[in-house]
Amino acid sequence: MTAVATSAGQALWRDAERCYRAVASRDARFDGQFIVAVKTTGIYCRPSCPALTPKASNVRFYPTSAAAQSGGFRACRRCLPDAVPGSPEWNLRADLAARAMRLIADGVVEREGVPGLARHLGYSERQLGRVLTAELGAGPLALARAHRAHSARLLIELSELPLADVAFAAGFSSVRQFNDTIREVFARTPSQLRAAATAARGRQGTPLADEPAGTRLSLRLPYRKPFDAAGIFGFLAARAVPGVEWAEDGGYGRTLRLPHGPATVDLTPQDGHIRCELRLADVRDLGSAVARTRRLLDLDADPEAVLRVLGEDPALAPAVAAAPGIRVPGAVDGSELLLRTMLGQQVSVAAARTAAGRLAEALGEQLPWGTLFPTPEAVAEHGQDVLRGPRRRVEAILAAAEALATGSLEVHVGRDPDELRAELLALPGVGPWTADYVLMRVLGVPDLLLADDLVVRKGAAALGITDLAGHSQAWRPWRSYAGMYLWRRA
Repeated sequence: MTAVATSAGQALWRDAERCYRAVASRDARFDGQFIVAVKTTGIYCRPSCPALTPKASNVRFYPTSAAAQSGGFRACRRCLPDAVPGSPEWNLRADLAARAMRLIADGVVEREGVPGLARHLGYSERQLGRVLTAELGAGPLALARAHRAHSARLLIELSELPLADVAFAAGFSSVRQFNDTIREVFARTPSQLRAAATAARGRQGTPLADEPAGTRLSLRLPYRKPFDAAGIFGFLAARAVPGVEWAEDGGYGRTLRLPHGPATVDLTPQDGHIRCELRLADVRDLGSAVARTRRLLDLDADPEAVLRVLGEDPALAPAVAAAPGIRVPGAVDGSELLLRTMLGQQVSVAAARTAAGRLAEALGEQLPWGTLFPTPEAVAEHGQDVLRGPRRRVEAILAAAEALATGSLEVHVGRDPDELRAELLALPGVGPWTADYVLMRVLGVPDLLLADDLVVRKGAAALGITDLAGHSQAWRPWRSYAGMYLWRRA
C-alpha cells in the first residue's frame, strides 16, 4: 500500500476512514496528500493542523484545495494548508488528471487559458473539464484559481510590489477579481495579509530584497522527511554546467529560462525545508519557478512509501538504510535536458559537462548573473559550428534541436510517457536509455529502471544481484528510486 492510494487502488482522499485516522493523529506525512474541510466552521486544513480534531461526522475530504474552495470552504489561518509539499500522486500517476495538474502548477492556464492547457494535453476543453471535475472535484479554472491565490499570497507577503501589480503578476484579470478571491480563500483582504506579514518580519528580522532589475524573493520549500540532501545536491553538482549552474557549500543554483523572462535560483538544504532564493525578471513567473524547482529536487515525493517497498529487499536494504529519503533528480526545462542527455551519450559525466559548457558559452544568452542554456533554435541554427565529436552524434543533436525548435517534438511535464517515448525513439541517435532517462527526469516517472545502464549494472553486481530484470520486479512502483541506490552503490 502506498501513501497515495488504498490497497484497493482508490485515491486516498476517497478513503474517509483512513483520512480521518491521519487527521486524528495529526500525521504530517499526509500533508499535501488530501485536504480536510470542517462543515461547522467552513474552513479547510492540512491533516496535521494543531486545532481541535473535529467530529468525523463534521468533516469532508478533498483531493485539492481548489476542490475545497469550490465546496465553499476557506483556508485555515493557523495551519496554512497551501504551504505544504504537493501531492506525490501527481508523480505516481501518469493519467490525464495528473498531467493536467503538473501543467497548471507551471502556470499554463494563466499564460494560455484552458484552450492552451487542453491543446498541450491533446484533449478537447469539454473532455478535460469532465475528467478533472470527476477526478479532482474541480475544473481547470478552479484549479488554476487556487494556484493563483497561492502565488498571490507569496507575493503579498514576501515582496513590496504594489497590490495592484501583485494581482496581475499572479495571473488575475482584474484587481476586483484578485480582492474577491483573496478574501474568499483566506478570509482576509490583501492589505490585511501584507500587514500581518510586515509585523512578522519586524519580529523575526526577515529582510525583503526587491531590486530595480527584478524581484528577489526568499522562500521555504517544504518536503517530506527523510530527505537525502547530500545525494541529490551532489548529483546536480557533479553535472553542473559552468555558467549555467553553480554548486558550493552544499548548495546549488542555476539560471532559469521562464515564460516571461530569465531568472536565477539558489537552493540551500535546511531542516524540514529548502531555502530558495529567487531572482525574477518578471514576477509573473513565480509559480512556474517554484513548480520547476520542486520538480528538480523531487520535493513532492513520499519517501515513506519508497522506504516501505525498497527496504523489504534484503539485497537493497543496507543501501536504503544508509541513505533514507533518496530523491530522483528532475529537470527545469525538458528541451535542455534532452539536448544535454544527447551530449552526454557514451561519454563520461565530466566530458558531458565540458561539452554542455562549451555549447552554453558559445550560444547561450549571457546575463549579469549567469548564462542561460541555449534554446533549441540557437542550437539548430548554429550548433554545427560549436558541437564536436563523431559526425553522426552531432547530426543527431542537431536533428533533435530542429524538432524541438519547430514544435514537432514537445518535451514538457504534460506529455503522456508512452507517446513521448515513442517520439523520442523515432529521433536519429536516440535509443532506449536516452528516452527512458528523459522520461525519468522530465516527467518524474517513478517506476523506470535504466536496466541497461552500465553503472546501474555495476551497482547491482556489487549488491549481489545477478538477474536485475527479474529481481527489480519486487521494487515496483519505485524502480526509479532503486536505480538511484544502484548508481550510488557503484
